[in-house]
Formats: sequence, C-alpha cells, structure tokens
Amino acid sequence: MSARSFDFNKNAFPQIKEYAQTLRDIRRDFHKNPEIGLVTPQTSGKIASLLRSFGVDEVHEGIGGCGVVGVVRGARPGSLRVGLRADIDALPLAELSSHDHVSQIGGCMHACGHDGHAAVLLGAAKYLAETRDFPGEVVLIFQPGEEGWSGAKHMIDDGLFDRFPVAEVYALHNSSALEPGKIALNYGAMQAAADAFTITVKGKGGHASRPQMNHDPVLASAHVIVALQSIVSREVDPLETAVVSCCSLQAGDPRAQSVCPETCQIVGTARTFSPEVRDLVEKRIGEISACIAAGLGCEAQTKYERFYPPVINTPAQAKILADIAADLVGEENVDRSYPRMAGGEDFAFMLEKVPGAYIRIGQGGAPAHNPYFDYNDDVTPLAATLLAAGMDGRRKLEICFGHG
Repeated sequence: MSARSFDFNKNAFPQIKEYAQTLRDIRRDFHKNPEIGLVTPQTSGKIASLLRSFGVDEVHEGIGGCGVVGVVRGARPGSLRVGLRADIDALPLAELSSHDHVSQIGGCMHACGHDGHAAVLLGAAKYLAETRDFPGEVVLIFQPGEEGWSGAKHMIDDGLFDRFPVAEVYALHNSSALEPGKIALNYGAMQAAADAFTITVKGKGGHASRPQMNHDPVLASAHVIVALQSIVSREVDPLETAVVSCCSLQAGDPRAQSVCPETCQIVGTARTFSPEVRDLVEKRIGEISACIAAGLGCEAQTKYERFYPPVINTPAQAKILADIAADLVGEENVDRSYPRMAGGEDFAFMLEKVPGAYIRIGQGGAPAHNPYFDYNDDVTPLAATLLAAGMDGRRKLEICFGHG
C-alpha cells in the first residue's frame, strides 16, 4: 500500500489533531528563529513557557546548559517512568528556501527537523497533561546540542537521570527517505558510533630535490592512508560493518613546491556499530599508522576521539514502538528491519544508560542537512500520537488510551 493512498493521521489522537495548527505555528516559529549547539536560550525559554501553559506538573530549565525537562503525572495507578526526548538545535547552514517561515538568522537554519521534533514532543506533552490517562510519570526531555555538541551527554552529566530516573527512554527522527505514513526502525543498531581521528606524521624536512636527505612525511602519510583501508577489508568481521575515511590531508605550503615539509596531518572519521568493533578500529588505526610511518623513517602520533556511541535499540522497547506504529498506520507501513545508518546521533548516550528505542517517521521532501530542507508539518499529529502512546509502552494503543 502506498503512503499516499491512505490517511496516515487517521488514528492520531483526536485531541492532537485538533491542535495541529497550533503545533504548526510553534514549529514554524522555531524554524524562523534557529539556535545552534548547546546555547539555545530563546528556544528553550519558549519550550518551558509552553510546557507551563499546557499544565505540565514540573518544568525544569538549565539542565546541561539549556536543556529543559518537564514531568507529567498520570492518573492511573502505577510507578512506570518513561522518558521522551526531542532535540532542539539547528545547523550552521544558510537557508535557500523561499517559504514564509524561512530562517531569520543568517547562516543558521533547522536543516535536520529538530524544530519539528520539538513541536512533536510539545504536542505529546499537551495531550498527556490534558488526559493523564496513563500510569506513572512521563519525563519530557528537550535537548540542545545534538548536532555534534554531545548535548545528551551534557544533560546526563548534569544529573538528568539522577534527578529524573526513567525505566525506558524513546526518541524519533523525521526521515526524508521515507514517505509520509511510513515508519521504520530495527531491533538493534540504528546509527553508528561517530568518532574522529587525527594522525600527525613527523619526518625530516628539506629540499625536495635531495629526497635522500629527508624523511618525507607526505609519502609516509600516503602509505598510511592506503593501509588504513585494510582495517575494514581485512580485520573487521565481514558480517559486521565499519567505515574508516580519511577526509583531510594537510602538509606544507602550496606555494613551496620544492620544500619537503616536517609534518603531515591526516584527519578522518570512523563509524562502527558495536563496542567490540569500535575498540578494534581505534587500536588498529594507531598501530598501523605508527608502524607504516616508522618503516619510512618517520613517526606517527594518533589522537582518537570518541564522540557519539552507536544508537542501539533495546529489542523489547523497539518492539513496543513498532507495535504502536502498526496500530497507527498498519503493519504494511512499518519496517521493523530498517537498515542501520552510518550517521551519528547523540541519543546514543541516553540508550547507554536506559533501555529504549529510536524510530524514524517518514516525511518525504528534501534530504536533511540540505539548504532546502524543511520539516513536514503534516506528519506532526501522527508523530506526537506515537510518542504519547509510547508513554505506557507495555500495552497496545487501544488499551493504553481507549482509541483504535
């Protein structure tokens, strides 16, 4: 069944559909006023104000910088505490679209849909605060700094799960690769660990016309770059997956065509999907670089930085979300074996601490991290319903909230 042949918001909660226009307005205001990284005071302030206006029981600001946490208590008996997370930061990218809510901040735009994620979680928050038809408590986590700033880790280090302990945590992300009404996840690794390495190769510089007097770090670096590709092809289990990419090579001065430089620097990224492969890749990048350089009369020092761990869904929680998604849009529109992606996502830090799952909501349109990207407001009722229904993740949708 094509996503265009059915109303994918048909089973969205009626209350959420009623304030879809309000959520659209909120999302477009976020889009017009983007903020980058960990410093999102305007966005965070608006979110905190909206949560209070929705009747959320507790609203806490300034967690891990500009993170916001809301708590809603259910009216049913029970002690389950579930976390729902949305990222809220934008990207340093100039928008090229011409719609009526184009970014008003030069060189900054919501090119990944975090404005939509914030609006979706606000919609779920409003619904949960109004109905309270669930047991226990829901912890609403609005997180800045996902785009390379480790905002989730900042919030955790600032006591997020100590102050607001949860048994499970969930998040979603829009997907331009999926049509509206399509929902996808898998029961294991969804996103890769995103790490960076810098290899500094030191040699002996001199006149390029007398190479026998030098130890050429450029030649050594070239051999290092080629040798690093053997990690994936010859050392990682063929049934596993990894990426080792050298993305920058810096040496000498382009105006000095006859000078052999003293040093050469290689910068790259490594992507892995399991802790074991991550350890192997880090170890072998350092060892191979040092040995190859030494064989050519140079030395290599490697700095390996672990940024985001892999996003690994807990099977039980992934099934909870997949079952709820199937209730909303039909099993034929839910992919439970979606291919893992090599991009990083700092929700991984939360999944390292708490069982949970990460799911993709189809929206179509331009790809993310593109100057023409825009979140599709039409999928907000469906996405907000998915998060709200996921609050009581151990029951089917119709049992949770009395809707079929």
